[in-house]
Amino acid sequence: MRPGNPEMTNRTLNAGLKEAELDKIVPAKAKEEQPEGFEQLPGPVEEPVEEMDDHSLLAATRSGDEAAFQEIVRRYRNQITNYVYRLLDDYDRAVDLAQETFVRVYMNVERYQATYNFSTYIYRIAHNLAISELRQRKRRRLIPLPTFFSDKDSDEIEVDLPDQHQVAADDAMISDERRQAVAKAIASLPDKYRAPLVLCDLEEKSYEEISDVLGLPVGTVKSRINRARNLLKEKLKDLI
Repeated sequence: MRPGNPEMTNRTLNAGLKEAELDKIVPAKAKEEQPEGFEQLPGPVEEPVEEMDDHSLLAATRSGDEAAFQEIVRRYRNQITNYVYRLLDDYDRAVDLAQETFVRVYMNVERYQATYNFSTYIYRIAHNLAISELRQRKRRRLIPLPTFFSDKDSDEIEVDLPDQHQVAADDAMISDERRQAVAKAIASLPDKYRAPLVLCDLEEKSYEEISDVLGLPVGTVKSRINRARNLLKEKLKDLI
């Protein structure tokens, strides 16, 4: 079964995110009879998926190898979930978007080009999903209210409401006081500063990798990280 089949995608992903191992079935091949005096040559040895690099796993997935895709999920599941969680400050939603990230990798495996670093590729997908979620949150917090100072009933104003869910998520997920304060401070940073800071200081990505993930020049990445660190220091003065 080749990539692009939703039924297989969901089955594989569900197994991966629940940490269930796929059964490995290796069909036995009967040895061909050789004339007497000829030595039986060994057949090709398949490399275990655990020893494959990312590009090889993508190539195997492209040919329909479920175990190869399962290994990709195993390698990057925690990294992607943690990254999205640090951007959203919502663990349940982070798990959902991590799974959506792997679905998109699988469904677009035919278009993946090995010239790109796969780690950068998958982080970029996850980043775009997280930023889209943050933008939707902002739109949801903007609600229309009737303007009582106008004769037109259709006039509306927008009121930006605080996101109380993010505050509650910190209290529920983090017990340590200092880590809780840091998480809140990071979550309060503007998106353009939060993402590069998380990628650099928490995900330990290089400036070049961050540049590729965010689609920004390296100089801009360095500038935003520096600005984010300064903002974080200011916020933590009152939180710790």
